[in-house]
Formats: sequence, structure tokens, C-alpha cells
Amino acid sequence: EYSVDPARVFVAGMSAGGAMSGAMGHTYPDIFAGVGIHSGLPHGSAVDAVSAFAAMRGKPPRRNSTTSSPSGNRVPAIIFHGDADHTVSPSNGTQIFAAYGEAGRSTKTATGTENGRGYACTTVVREDGSSVAEHWILRGASHAWSGGDTEGTFTDESGPDASREMVRFFLSSVSQ
Repeated sequence: EYSVDPARVFVAGMSAGGAMSGAMGHTYPDIFAGVGIHSGLPHGSAVDAVSAFAAMRGKPPRRNSTTSSPSGNRVPAIIFHGDADHTVSPSNGTQIFAAYGEAGRSTKTATGTENGRGYACTTVVREDGSSVAEHWILRGASHAWSGGDTEGTFTDESGPDASREMVRFFLSSVSQ
């Protein structure tokens, strides 16, 4: 109806919204060209409130037919998680990213500091050199959107700017 380029449809969210964006990318890889997951849960790790709270604490996710998908059905993903997040364990970001390892040929890690916040960014690279996933670990960050405006809730003005990095990642995945 609106002539939207299907190669430029992305979804991103934080916490429950991050889990939802991962679920949407997993369930509808024909609709979404990429997902941004900030402080979220792996797809299929919870089916009710009890399992959701267990997953948030870092308990291994339930494994069922909806948790894993063939690597060819995974849309590119950029994942952010603070290593001091006491609401959603950082192990969730690690689990989400680990699922992309089989889709790539190699990984590379870069570290740095932005606005006083240290970070490590690990990228899974396909054989053609394109990125299939990035995992940003934010040193000392809690359960808040990195680089967000302090006027908002669950935001942290310290960098890196998750919004900027997600847009960069999404646009670079389209140009590949």
C-alpha cells in the first residue's frame, strides 16, 4: 500500500520489546531485513511468566522447536546488553549472539570507549565479508537504552549510541 522497500524493514526494541523484535525477526524473516535487540531474551526462552523470570535471571532457556532455526532463516541482528544489567542477565545477549555463530565464517572483536563507557563489539562475518550479527557488551551499563536521552525512562546518556549503531548496522546490511 505504501511502496515500502522490503529490504529496508527493520524492528528494534529493548527488554520485552527486544525479545519481541527477536521473535518477529525469527518468525517473519520474509518481512524483516534486520533486528535490533537491546537487553532482551532469546527467542523461545520463555512461554509464561515463570519461565520469563527464570530467563531474565540467566537460567538456560527452554529448548523447543521454536528456539532454533536454520541459519538461513536468520535475519541480521545487532544485540546490545550492559554487563551490569540486574534486570535481564547479560547472558541472554550472549545466548542470542551465539545462535548466529553457525551462520558466519569468522568473528572479530573491537573494543573502545564512548562518552566514558567501555564496550566490546564482536561481529560474526559471512564468507562474503558481510556482517550477520554484532554483539555489543557495554561495560558498567545497567538495564537502560545506551546513548538514550535522560528525559526518557530506562535510558543512559553514556555511549555508545545504540540507536545510531543500529541504523548503521541496518543500512550496511541492506547495501551488502
